[in-house]
Amino acid sequence: MAESQPAGGDLRIVDVTKRFADFVAVDDLTLTVPKGSFFALLGPSGCGKTTTLRMVAGLEEPTEGAIHIGAQDITWEKPYRRPVNTVFQSYALFPHLDIFENVAFGLRRRGHKEVKAQVDEILDLVELGGYARRKPAQLSGGQQQRVAVARALINRPEVLLLDEPLGALDLKLRRQMQLELKRIQTEVGITFVHVTHDQEEAMTMADTIAVMNQGRIEQMGPPTELYENPRTTFVANFLGQSNLLTGRVTARSGADAVVELHGRRIGLPAGRVHSDGDKVHVGVRPEKMQITLASDETAAVQGHNSLEGVILDASFIGVSTQYLVRLPWEQEVSVFAQNIKRDERLVDGAPVLLHWDPTHTFALDASQDVDAGVEVEPEPEPEPEPAEA
Repeated sequence: MAESQPAGGDLRIVDVTKRFADFVAVDDLTLTVPKGSFFALLGPSGCGKTTTLRMVAGLEEPTEGAIHIGAQDITWEKPYRRPVNTVFQSYALFPHLDIFENVAFGLRRRGHKEVKAQVDEILDLVELGGYARRKPAQLSGGQQQRVAVARALINRPEVLLLDEPLGALDLKLRRQMQLELKRIQTEVGITFVHVTHDQEEAMTMADTIAVMNQGRIEQMGPPTELYENPRTTFVANFLGQSNLLTGRVTARSGADAVVELHGRRIGLPAGRVHSDGDKVHVGVRPEKMQITLASDETAAVQGHNSLEGVILDASFIGVSTQYLVRLPWEQEVSVFAQNIKRDERLVDGAPVLLHWDPTHTFALDASQDVDAGVEVEPEPEPEPEPAEA
């Protein structure tokens, strides 16, 4: 498959805006998706990621801006004239056709007579070679999704668009399919652009993630960079979980910086201070913190940042224990401790010391909303009042 791909090029979205009446769904978006990469557009519902995908597919027209694949300007091309295919969450398979004919559909529509070798090859790629004569209803959800991918790939697009493709699958199957899609993308070498609201899904599959919020890109880069060194409170909260504590930068000297936090000194690399001002939100991920009894003489680790607190709650969840700790100024932080050797003394009410490596600290501009990007569970619908007899 990979050897016969068209020359193509990078997908470039340049100064693209999309308005629906007074609502701006995508706001002056510019990004480049390198040819052959696995790229994810990640964000909450309504952030503009699906609208962006639909404009690349030709299903929506941009209000302003341009879209290119290599040297080809596809901004106003009809969908069927673009070197692009889309895989949707709904699979959209033909129920009356068997798997072979579902996959062959695009080739036959374009007038290909000899399709067997190509269909067999692509079914082998998605590990469904023995299922060619089954109907979609006879396959599992994960198998149907692989058929949908095969049907898109057989047309040899330069860019494959995936719109929440795993959303209909249960958790275990979704994780399995994440690895399958990454394997397929690596083998065929086609550019994949994947839209999702699932942070774990994006980090598992993508080479590069663009985190979107209100039609704009908050931050773009490799998954590790976005997670370890977020540059906005939205990214820090949306991509995983962060403890954010408000403090003041008191020193910047060469490669190091110091933040004062309610009388405590917190050290961090100067390159992880993402603010020109002094007032900042100091951030640290819950799993980066270590927790020990305050009375333990070996608790303090030389060179580590440390804060004292009291355990409010301890929840055992198998792979880790999650602690909620109240700091002296009444703020609460989360600590995730891997269950290698659990300390049974770490119970509710125990005075503890939290400590962590300064290089795991980041600082963000305190003018940003500290709760930006926090996903809130929707309020349950109230029960209807019983009708009077």
